[in-house]
Amino acid sequence: SSLDALKRAAESLEGALITAQDAAAQADASGLDYILIGLGLLIAVKLLQGAIANWTLEGQFARWRSDASVASGWSTSRCIFALSIFVGIVVLSTIKFARPDAFSWLNAFPTNRNWRLDVGNWVQAGFDWTRTNGRGFFDSITVGMRTLLDGIEVMLVQTPWPVVALVIIFLSYLSAGPRVAIFTSVALAYLGLLDFWEKAMTTIALLGAAALISITLGIPLGIFCARRPKVFAIVRPILDFMQSMPSFVYLIPVVAFIGAGKPAGVVATMIFGSPPVIRFTVLGLQQVPETIREAALAFGATPSYLLWRVDLPLASKTIMAGVNQTILMSLAMVVVASLIGAKGLGEDVLEALQYAAAGQGILAGLAILFCALILDRIVAGKN
Repeated sequence: SSLDALKRAAESLEGALITAQDAAAQADASGLDYILIGLGLLIAVKLLQGAIANWTLEGQFARWRSDASVASGWSTSRCIFALSIFVGIVVLSTIKFARPDAFSWLNAFPTNRNWRLDVGNWVQAGFDWTRTNGRGFFDSITVGMRTLLDGIEVMLVQTPWPVVALVIIFLSYLSAGPRVAIFTSVALAYLGLLDFWEKAMTTIALLGAAALISITLGIPLGIFCARRPKVFAIVRPILDFMQSMPSFVYLIPVVAFIGAGKPAGVVATMIFGSPPVIRFTVLGLQQVPETIREAALAFGATPSYLLWRVDLPLASKTIMAGVNQTILMSLAMVVVASLIGAKGLGEDVLEALQYAAAGQGILAGLAILFCALILDRIVAGKN
Protein backbone atom coordinates (compact mmCIF):
# COMPACT_ATOMS: atom_id res chain seq x y z
CA SER A 1 0.00 0.00 0.00
CA SER A 2 2.89 2.39 0.70
CA LEU A 3 4.40 1.59 -2.68
CA ASP A 4 1.10 2.33 -4.43
CA ALA A 5 0.79 5.64 -2.57
CA LEU A 6 4.33 6.61 -3.57
CA LYS A 7 3.58 5.73 -7.18
CA ARG A 8 0.47 7.91 -7.18
CA ALA A 9 2.46 10.76 -5.61
CA ALA A 10 5.15 10.40 -8.26
CA GLU A 11 2.55 10.43 -11.04
CA SER A 12 0.97 13.59 -9.64
CA LEU A 13 4.38 15.26 -9.41
CA GLU A 14 5.14 14.28 -12.99
CA GLY A 15 1.80 15.75 -14.06
CA ALA A 16 2.54 18.96 -12.20
CA LEU A 17 5.98 19.11 -13.85
CA ILE A 18 4.47 18.71 -17.30
CA THR A 19 1.90 21.42 -16.54
CA ALA A 20 4.62 23.79 -15.32
CA GLN A 21 6.73 23.11 -18.42
CA ASP A 22 3.75 23.83 -20.66
CA ALA A 23 3.06 27.09 -18.80
CA ALA A 24 6.71 28.11 -19.13
CA ALA A 25 6.66 27.34 -22.85
CA GLN A 26 3.50 29.39 -23.30
CA ALA A 27 5.07 32.26 -21.37
CA ASP A 28 8.17 32.15 -23.59
CA ALA A 29 6.01 32.06 -26.70
CA SER A 30 3.90 35.02 -25.53
CA GLY A 31 6.89 37.17 -24.55
CA LEU A 32 6.96 38.86 -27.95
CA ASP A 33 3.22 39.52 -27.69
CA TYR A 34 3.73 41.32 -24.38
CA ILE A 35 6.48 43.44 -25.91
CA LEU A 36 4.29 44.39 -28.86
CA ILE A 37 1.34 45.20 -26.59
CA GLY A 38 3.60 47.36 -24.41
CA LEU A 39 4.94 49.23 -27.43
CA GLY A 40 1.38 49.72 -28.71
CA LEU A 41 0.27 51.15 -25.38
CA LEU A 42 3.30 53.42 -25.30
CA ILE A 43 2.53 54.75 -28.78
CA ALA A 44 -1.12 55.29 -27.84
CA VAL A 45 -0.15 57.23 -24.72
CA LYS A 46 2.27 59.38 -26.68
CA LEU A 47 -0.39 60.11 -29.30
CA LEU A 48 -2.80 61.10 -26.55
CA GLN A 49 -0.17 63.37 -25.01
CA GLY A 50 0.39 64.99 -28.38
CA ALA A 51 -3.34 65.54 -28.83
CA ILE A 52 -3.80 67.34 -25.51
CA ALA A 53 -0.45 69.15 -25.48
CA ASN A 54 -1.80 72.10 -27.47
CA TRP A 55 -4.81 72.53 -25.13
CA THR A 56 -2.52 72.41 -22.12
CA LEU A 57 -0.17 74.97 -23.64
CA GLU A 58 -3.02 77.34 -24.44
CA GLY A 59 -4.40 77.05 -20.91
CA GLN A 60 -1.00 77.70 -19.36
CA PHE A 61 -0.48 80.69 -21.65
CA ALA A 62 -3.86 82.14 -20.65
CA ARG A 63 -3.03 81.70 -16.96
CA TRP A 64 0.38 83.35 -17.50
CA ARG A 65 -1.20 86.36 -19.24
CA SER A 66 -3.60 86.90 -16.31
CA ASP A 67 -1.13 86.08 -13.52
CA ALA A 68 2.51 87.07 -13.82
CA SER A 69 3.53 84.73 -11.01
CA VAL A 70 2.73 81.65 -13.13
CA ALA A 71 5.91 79.93 -14.30
CA SER A 72 6.67 80.26 -18.00
CA GLY A 73 9.31 79.13 -20.42
CA TRP A 74 11.81 76.32 -20.10
CA SER A 75 13.01 75.34 -16.63
CA THR A 76 16.27 73.39 -16.67
CA SER A 77 16.10 72.49 -12.99
CA ARG A 78 12.56 71.12 -13.23
CA CYS A 79 13.45 69.20 -16.38
CA ILE A 80 16.46 67.57 -14.69
CA PHE A 81 14.37 66.75 -11.64
CA ALA A 82 11.57 65.19 -13.72
CA LEU A 83 14.07 63.25 -15.84
CA SER A 84 15.81 61.85 -12.76
CA ILE A 85 12.47 60.71 -11.32
CA PHE A 86 11.53 59.09 -14.64
CA VAL A 87 14.85 57.25 -14.89
CA GLY A 88 14.56 56.05 -11.30
CA ILE A 89 11.04 54.73 -11.89
CA VAL A 90 12.06 52.92 -15.08
CA VAL A 91 15.17 51.37 -13.52
CA LEU A 92 13.39 50.18 -10.36
CA SER A 93 10.41 48.81 -12.29
CA THR A 94 12.67 46.99 -14.76
CA ILE A 95 14.69 45.39 -11.98
CA LYS A 96 11.54 44.43 -10.08
CA PHE A 97 9.91 42.63 -13.00
CA ALA A 98 13.03 41.31 -14.76
CA ARG A 99 14.88 40.08 -11.66
CA PRO A 100 12.36 39.72 -8.81
CA ASP A 101 14.90 38.12 -6.47
CA ALA A 102 17.73 40.58 -7.08
CA PHE A 103 16.68 43.04 -4.37
CA SER A 104 14.35 41.77 -1.66
CA TRP A 105 13.51 45.29 -0.47
CA LEU A 106 11.75 45.94 -3.80
CA ASN A 107 9.29 43.10 -3.16
CA ALA A 108 8.29 44.04 0.39
CA PHE A 109 8.63 47.21 2.39
CA PRO A 110 11.61 46.87 4.75
CA THR A 111 10.15 46.68 8.22
CA ASN A 112 10.30 44.81 11.47
CA ARG A 113 7.23 43.35 13.13
CA ASN A 114 8.61 44.15 16.56
CA TRP A 115 8.38 47.86 15.76
CA ARG A 116 4.59 47.66 15.53
CA LEU A 117 4.41 45.58 18.69
CA ASP A 118 6.58 48.08 20.58
CA VAL A 119 4.57 51.08 19.38
CA GLY A 120 1.35 49.26 20.26
CA ASN A 121 2.67 48.62 23.76
CA TRP A 122 3.50 52.32 24.15
CA VAL A 123 0.01 53.31 23.02
CA GLN A 124 -1.52 50.78 25.41
CA ALA A 125 0.59 52.15 28.25
CA GLY A 126 -0.65 55.65 27.40
CA PHE A 127 -4.26 54.46 27.49
CA ASP A 128 -3.70 52.74 30.84
CA TRP A 129 -2.08 55.83 32.35
CA THR A 130 -4.86 58.12 31.09
CA ARG A 131 -7.59 55.79 32.32
CA THR A 132 -5.98 55.47 35.76
CA ASN A 133 -5.29 59.17 36.31
CA GLY A 134 -8.49 60.43 34.70
CA ARG A 135 -10.90 58.01 36.32
CA GLY A 136 -12.88 60.77 38.03
CA PHE A 137 -13.27 62.71 34.78
CA PHE A 138 -14.42 59.68 32.79
CA ASP A 139 -16.76 58.59 35.57
CA SER A 140 -18.38 62.02 35.57
CA ILE A 141 -18.87 61.80 31.80
CA THR A 142 -20.46 58.38 32.20
CA VAL A 143 -22.82 59.59 34.94
CA GLY A 144 -23.82 62.67 32.91
CA MET A 145 -24.46 60.67 29.75
CA ARG A 146 -26.46 58.06 31.62
CA THR A 147 -28.57 60.70 33.38
CA LEU A 148 -29.38 62.49 30.11
CA LEU A 149 -30.08 59.24 28.31
CA ASP A 150 -32.32 57.91 31.08
CA GLY A 151 -34.33 61.13 31.07
CA ILE A 152 -34.95 60.96 27.33
CA GLU A 153 -35.78 57.24 27.51
CA VAL A 154 -38.37 57.93 30.21
CA MET A 155 -40.10 60.41 27.89
CA LEU A 156 -39.99 58.18 24.80
CA VAL A 157 -40.17 54.63 26.19
CA GLN A 158 -42.06 54.89 29.48
CA THR A 159 -44.64 57.38 28.22
CA PRO A 160 -47.73 55.65 26.70
CA TRP A 161 -47.13 55.00 23.04
CA PRO A 162 -50.26 56.87 21.79
CA VAL A 163 -49.00 60.05 23.47
CA VAL A 164 -45.54 59.75 21.91
CA ALA A 165 -47.00 58.92 18.50
CA LEU A 166 -49.41 61.88 18.58
CA VAL A 167 -46.61 64.28 19.61
CA ILE A 168 -44.37 63.08 16.77
CA ILE A 169 -47.21 63.26 14.20
CA PHE A 170 -48.30 66.75 15.24
CA LEU A 171 -44.67 67.90 15.32
CA SER A 172 -44.17 66.67 11.77
CA TYR A 173 -47.43 68.34 10.71
CA LEU A 174 -46.45 71.69 12.19
CA SER A 175 -42.93 71.47 10.83
CA ALA A 176 -43.35 70.02 7.34
CA GLY A 177 -47.04 69.85 6.49
CA PRO A 178 -49.79 67.23 6.12
CA ARG A 179 -47.97 64.97 3.64
CA VAL A 180 -45.06 64.42 6.01
CA ALA A 181 -47.55 63.90 8.85
CA ILE A 182 -49.24 61.11 6.87
CA PHE A 183 -45.88 59.52 6.08
CA THR A 184 -44.91 59.78 9.76
CA SER A 185 -48.13 58.03 10.76
CA VAL A 186 -47.46 55.17 8.35
CA ALA A 187 -43.83 54.86 9.51
CA LEU A 188 -44.83 54.80 13.17
CA ALA A 189 -47.46 52.16 12.39
CA TYR A 190 -44.74 50.07 10.75
CA LEU A 191 -42.57 50.38 13.85
CA GLY A 192 -45.42 49.41 16.15
CA LEU A 193 -46.98 46.56 14.19
CA LEU A 194 -43.65 44.81 13.60
CA ASP A 195 -42.63 45.10 17.28
CA PHE A 196 -39.92 47.72 16.71
CA TRP A 197 -41.55 50.45 18.81
CA GLU A 198 -39.57 50.15 22.04
CA LYS A 199 -36.24 49.64 20.29
CA ALA A 200 -36.97 52.50 17.91
CA MET A 201 -37.66 54.82 20.84
CA THR A 202 -34.46 53.60 22.53
CA THR A 203 -32.57 54.37 19.33
CA ILE A 204 -34.08 57.84 19.07
CA ALA A 205 -33.24 58.44 22.75
CA LEU A 206 -29.59 57.52 22.16
CA LEU A 207 -29.55 59.60 18.98
CA GLY A 208 -31.27 62.52 20.70
CA ALA A 209 -28.77 62.57 23.57
CA ALA A 210 -25.79 62.47 21.20
CA ALA A 211 -27.25 65.01 18.76
CA LEU A 212 -28.30 67.36 21.57
CA ILE A 213 -24.76 67.46 22.95
CA SER A 214 -23.22 67.76 19.47
CA ILE A 215 -25.48 70.66 18.47
CA THR A 216 -25.19 72.42 21.85
CA LEU A 217 -21.41 72.37 21.68
CA GLY A 218 -20.98 72.51 17.90
CA ILE A 219 -22.87 75.71 17.06
CA PRO A 220 -21.05 77.92 19.65
CA LEU A 221 -17.73 76.40 18.60
CA GLY A 222 -18.58 77.09 14.95
CA ILE A 223 -19.46 80.71 15.78
CA PHE A 224 -16.18 81.14 17.63
CA CYS A 225 -14.19 79.58 14.76
CA ALA A 226 -15.96 81.77 12.20
CA ARG A 227 -14.88 84.88 14.13
CA ARG A 228 -11.35 83.54 14.83
CA PRO A 229 -9.76 82.23 11.59
CA LYS A 230 -6.57 81.26 13.45
CA VAL A 231 -8.59 79.07 15.80
CA PHE A 232 -10.41 77.48 12.87
CA ALA A 233 -7.04 76.76 11.24
CA ILE A 234 -6.29 74.61 14.31
CA VAL A 235 -9.76 73.08 14.61
CA ARG A 236 -10.14 72.20 10.91
CA PRO A 237 -7.43 69.45 10.86
CA ILE A 238 -9.07 67.95 13.94
CA LEU A 239 -12.43 67.90 12.14
CA ASP A 240 -10.78 66.35 9.08
CA PHE A 241 -9.31 63.65 11.32
CA MET A 242 -12.68 63.00 12.97
CA GLN A 243 -14.46 62.67 9.63
CA SER A 244 -11.74 60.55 8.01
CA MET A 245 -11.41 58.07 10.87
CA PRO A 246 -13.48 54.89 10.27
CA SER A 247 -16.45 54.68 12.58
CA PHE A 248 -15.33 51.39 14.13
CA VAL A 249 -12.07 52.98 15.31
CA TYR A 250 -14.01 55.41 17.53
CA LEU A 251 -15.11 52.47 19.64
CA ILE A 252 -11.58 51.56 20.77
CA PRO A 253 -10.72 54.65 22.88
CA VAL A 254 -14.33 55.04 24.01
CA VAL A 255 -14.45 51.50 25.40
CA ALA A 256 -10.95 51.90 26.87
CA PHE A 257 -11.87 55.05 28.80
CA ILE A 258 -15.61 54.72 29.48
CA GLY A 259 -16.40 51.04 29.07
CA ALA A 260 -19.15 49.31 27.15
CA GLY A 261 -22.81 50.28 27.35
CA LYS A 262 -25.15 53.06 26.37
CA PRO A 263 -22.99 55.98 27.64
CA ALA A 264 -20.12 54.75 25.48
CA GLY A 265 -22.48 54.57 22.51
CA VAL A 266 -23.61 58.16 23.13
CA VAL A 267 -19.99 59.39 23.29
CA ALA A 268 -18.97 57.52 20.12
CA THR A 269 -22.05 58.79 18.28
CA MET A 270 -21.42 62.35 19.49
CA ILE A 271 -17.80 62.32 18.26
CA PHE A 272 -18.81 60.87 14.90
CA GLY A 273 -21.66 63.33 14.32
CA SER A 274 -20.14 66.59 15.60
CA PRO A 275 -18.02 67.79 12.61
CA PRO A 276 -20.89 68.64 10.19
CA VAL A 277 -22.64 71.13 12.49
CA ILE A 278 -19.33 72.89 13.24
CA ARG A 279 -18.33 73.10 9.59
CA PHE A 280 -21.74 74.27 8.37
CA THR A 281 -21.94 76.91 11.09
CA VAL A 282 -18.56 78.30 10.06
CA LEU A 283 -19.56 78.15 6.38
CA GLY A 284 -22.89 79.88 6.97
CA LEU A 285 -21.36 82.75 8.93
CA GLN A 286 -18.56 83.18 6.41
CA GLN A 287 -21.13 83.46 3.60
CA VAL A 288 -22.98 86.37 5.22
CA PRO A 289 -22.51 89.34 2.83
CA GLU A 290 -20.02 91.78 4.22
CA THR A 291 -22.02 94.73 2.89
CA ILE A 292 -24.97 93.81 5.13
CA ARG A 293 -22.72 93.56 8.18
CA GLU A 294 -21.14 96.94 7.37
CA ALA A 295 -24.59 98.51 7.00
CA ALA A 296 -25.66 97.13 10.40
CA LEU A 297 -22.49 98.45 12.01
CA ALA A 298 -23.02 101.83 10.36
CA PHE A 299 -26.45 102.06 12.04
CA GLY A 300 -24.86 101.39 15.42
CA ALA A 301 -25.34 97.64 15.83
CA THR A 302 -23.49 96.15 18.78
CA PRO A 303 -21.51 92.88 18.36
CA SER A 304 -24.21 90.87 20.12
CA TYR A 305 -26.98 92.50 18.05
CA LEU A 306 -24.94 91.85 14.89
CA LEU A 307 -24.60 88.19 15.79
CA TRP A 308 -28.18 87.46 16.89
CA ARG A 309 -30.12 89.73 14.51
CA VAL A 310 -27.95 89.74 11.38
CA ASP A 311 -25.43 86.90 11.13
CA LEU A 312 -27.39 83.98 12.57
CA PRO A 313 -30.68 84.71 10.72
CA LEU A 314 -28.85 84.95 7.39
CA ALA A 315 -26.84 81.79 8.11
CA SER A 316 -29.76 79.86 9.61
CA LYS A 317 -30.44 77.68 6.53
CA THR A 318 -26.84 76.58 6.30
CA ILE A 319 -26.66 75.95 10.05
CA MET A 320 -29.86 73.89 9.93
CA ALA A 321 -28.37 71.85 7.09
CA GLY A 322 -25.44 71.11 9.41
CA VAL A 323 -27.85 70.12 12.19
CA ASN A 324 -29.62 67.81 9.77
CA GLN A 325 -26.36 66.19 8.70
CA THR A 326 -25.31 65.73 12.32
CA ILE A 327 -28.56 63.93 13.14
CA LEU A 328 -28.32 61.63 10.12
CA MET A 329 -24.66 60.82 10.74
CA SER A 330 -25.46 60.07 14.35
CA LEU A 331 -28.21 57.71 13.23
CA ALA A 332 -25.73 56.00 10.90
CA MET A 333 -23.65 55.21 13.99
CA VAL A 334 -26.49 53.27 15.62
CA VAL A 335 -25.54 49.88 14.18
CA VAL A 336 -21.86 50.40 14.99
CA ALA A 337 -22.66 51.49 18.56
CA SER A 338 -24.59 48.26 19.09
CA LEU A 339 -21.24 46.44 19.06
CA ILE A 340 -20.39 47.99 22.44
CA GLY A 341 -23.72 47.35 24.14
CA ALA A 342 -25.85 50.27 22.92
CA LYS A 343 -29.37 48.87 22.65
CA GLY A 344 -31.87 49.69 19.95
CA LEU A 345 -32.51 48.84 16.33
CA GLY A 346 -28.79 48.38 15.68
CA GLU A 347 -28.89 45.31 17.92
CA ASP A 348 -31.45 43.68 15.61
CA VAL A 349 -29.34 44.41 12.54
CA LEU A 350 -26.27 42.99 14.27
CA GLU A 351 -28.11 39.81 15.25
CA ALA A 352 -29.39 39.42 11.71
CA LEU A 353 -25.81 39.63 10.42
CA GLN A 354 -24.59 37.09 12.96
CA TYR A 355 -27.28 34.53 12.20
CA ALA A 356 -27.65 35.30 8.46
CA ALA A 357 -31.32 36.23 8.95
CA ALA A 358 -31.74 38.35 5.83
CA GLY A 359 -35.47 38.97 6.31
CA GLN A 360 -35.17 40.19 9.90
CA GLY A 361 -32.16 42.33 8.97
CA ILE A 362 -34.06 44.04 6.14
CA LEU A 363 -37.02 44.76 8.41
CA ALA A 364 -34.74 46.26 11.09
CA GLY A 365 -32.89 48.27 8.44
CA LEU A 366 -36.17 49.68 7.16
CA ALA A 367 -37.07 50.66 10.73
CA ILE A 368 -33.81 52.61 11.00
CA LEU A 369 -34.54 54.17 7.61
CA PHE A 370 -38.00 55.33 8.72
CA CYS A 371 -36.55 56.85 11.89
CA ALA A 372 -34.00 58.71 9.78
CA LEU A 373 -36.62 59.97 7.33
CA ILE A 374 -38.93 61.18 10.12
CA LEU A 375 -36.14 63.09 11.84
CA ASP A 376 -34.88 64.45 8.53
CA ARG A 377 -38.25 65.87 7.51
CA ILE A 378 -39.00 67.31 10.96
CA VAL A 379 -35.64 69.09 11.10
CA ALA A 380 -35.68 70.21 7.47
CA GLY A 381 -39.25 71.49 7.73
CA LYS A 382 -40.85 72.78 4.57
CA ASN A 383 -37.57 73.65 2.83
